[in-house]
Amino acid sequence: MLEVTILASGSAGNSALVRCGGTTLLLDAGLTARRLTERLAACGVAPDALDGIVVTHEHSDHIAALRVLCAKRDIPVYANRMTAAALEAGPLAGHRNWRFFAGGTAFAIGALTVEAFSVPHDAADPVGFLIRNAAATFGLLTDLGHATQLVIERMREADALFIETNYDEALLQGDTRRPWSVKQRISSRHGHLSNAAAAGVVAELAEGRLSAVLLGHLSRDCNTAELAVAAIAAPLARCGRHDVPIHCAGQETVSPALRVNSRAA
Repeated sequence: MLEVTILASGSAGNSALVRCGGTTLLLDAGLTARRLTERLAACGVAPDALDGIVVTHEHSDHIAALRVLCAKRDIPVYANRMTAAALEAGPLAGHRNWRFFAGGTAFAIGALTVEAFSVPHDAADPVGFLIRNAAATFGLLTDLGHATQLVIERMREADALFIETNYDEALLQGDTRRPWSVKQRISSRHGHLSNAAAAGVVAELAEGRLSAVLLGHLSRDCNTAELAVAAIAAPLARCGRHDVPIHCAGQETVSPALRVNSRAA
């Protein structure tokens, strides 16, 4: 069984829990250590039980808890070398339990196999992940300005997909609280995915093995769950894939656990 629980997703913090047999992984740790520990406890997991924390990139909404979590615990932190260097220059100065990976290569953590691949975002060396057990594959695709052909091809292997739907284009352009420079950064090719861009990714994957879609990293001001779900539902409906459930993860609560099942293409 491959089970995924989104502990939090949004601009104020991101983290996901992946479990398979006796292996327990944390994908990013972007909440405060106290809040993250509380959300792990709600899932019946203590920080000491983690087999590793796997990091997509060094932005604070993905790593905020690392310093405290790792200060008194020998939790392995998995990152590529450029992300690790950025973290060592900041919150993880002196951390010793690094496990380095290179993009395009697979590595094992207990019962799971993890493969990292590059994504375009304004960080040192950001990545997405494919996480597999013997029966199913989960894809994590967050914080990217556009989906490259590499991203699309890697995600064809995912039975369940987490994809960011950060903003609705009209809401972002009409937002009066963000200066134009911030809007440009968000909507750039190294910023974040809009609902429409994420829908384009799902359209590419809809006729394949996709069996569930999780949406996340929604802007509180420039998106709504209803808009995001409607955008993703449209390409699935066009392909007759009414069997694919769409779940929207939020910032304030733990999302229901998703058991990832394989659907052969």
